[in-house]
Amino acid sequence: MPEVCNSIEANSSRRGQFSSRLGFIIAAAGCAVGVGNIWSFPTQTAQNGGAAFVLVYLCFSFILAYPTLVAELTIGRYSQSNSVTAMTGLSNNAWINKLGLITSIMGLITLTLIYSFYSIVGGWFVGFSLAPVFEITGFHGIASWLTDFNFYSTVLVTLIFMILTTLIVTGGVKNGIERWCNRLMPALFIILSVLIMFALSRPGGLEGLKVYLIPDFSKLLNQQLLISALGQSFFSMSLGVGCMMVYGSYLNKKANLPLTAFQVALVDSSVAFLAGMLIIPCMYAAMQQGIEIYAANGQLHSADTLVFNVLPTLFTQLGILGQLVAMAFFVLLVIAALTSSISLIEPTVACLVEKVSFRRHRASWCITLLSACISVFIIYHVETLLGLAVKVATQYLQPMLCFMIAIFGSWIMRQNRLLAELSRGFPEIKQSLFWKVWPWYIRTICPGLILILFLSNL
Repeated sequence: MPEVCNSIEANSSRRGQFSSRLGFIIAAAGCAVGVGNIWSFPTQTAQNGGAAFVLVYLCFSFILAYPTLVAELTIGRYSQSNSVTAMTGLSNNAWINKLGLITSIMGLITLTLIYSFYSIVGGWFVGFSLAPVFEITGFHGIASWLTDFNFYSTVLVTLIFMILTTLIVTGGVKNGIERWCNRLMPALFIILSVLIMFALSRPGGLEGLKVYLIPDFSKLLNQQLLISALGQSFFSMSLGVGCMMVYGSYLNKKANLPLTAFQVALVDSSVAFLAGMLIIPCMYAAMQQGIEIYAANGQLHSADTLVFNVLPTLFTQLGILGQLVAMAFFVLLVIAALTSSISLIEPTVACLVEKVSFRRHRASWCITLLSACISVFIIYHVETLLGLAVKVATQYLQPMLCFMIAIFGSWIMRQNRLLAELSRGFPEIKQSLFWKVWPWYIRTICPGLILILFLSNL
């Protein structure tokens, strides 16, 4: 394989890179931290047993998602290329390379689907963060128009969100993605911390915190809970679709991949956990105010739009202060959504730039145009297609793609190349506990558990 290695080294010199390991961690954590953490995770928690779901989610994040994340980053950094080239360059066997091609293309298709519905939700965040400004300044009609989920306002705010995403991605790896993640991620943590203190100070907030932190162990083996937690852990960390693979390809060869992956997983899980500490207490505070959250059968009312229907009702009861809190809350969601959305188009941008010789600017806008068309179609049938798109992408496509990443990152890449790549930033890895466990774990346990849970979902 010497000619492959030489081409990899040559390719890496032409590609963008993160300026530091910290820059990568912030950007990769930003990729992982997003709508999945702050919109989907608390909703899944409320639907699936509260603290029991949190416990299972955290377990899956570290026993399934983290090992898969290491594999995906390793393939990316080894190849120093886009996901299609990476997945078709790990073997000399033509059939295996075809399987890698199918897997990588399915990843890009899944990414496009996720970016399309993700941008709709991100657009709603934009609309709801602008609405308090119009309310305060007396433009009540515009504020209502932005927040009533009508077709035209949803299309407008979705396009605004997509344009913001594309403008960041056109700046490249260092000056676009890394630069903006370094600004947005600290702001996210600050706003989130302030809002948690607000939520816990409201009547009913502490009751919600108890539900969130004290698990009902009888629910731990509920099949729907297990499937939802598995899908949430992969969706939350943006695994299986090429995001982390491409980010790994921009990572310096001296970085310690197992440690870096652990730090990314830790930040991602922490933000999801903190988001739950905000949303669940807010839900119980809203119930104290007479706002109905659960139906008689125990199901959430309007799960897809929980943060839009319930929390603003709570905020408006606080007068002008509530408008400011609402604005801060939805700005937080816009920031979280942007840090992830830029990673959702980056793999396809990298593929078009490196495989089709597109300029980055042109590739970014082409993907946005295609995704915008899909988004408009989903918006036109939003009540049926939005939930379906989320379910297909996160509970079916992502787990299967993660299964393939685990196979390619262990069986196809082979241990000698894995060891060589991981040793670049971790010279003593051969003697470490990680190397004694991870190679056989990612070969057998990870794909086995993913497959069992996926088949049980079918």
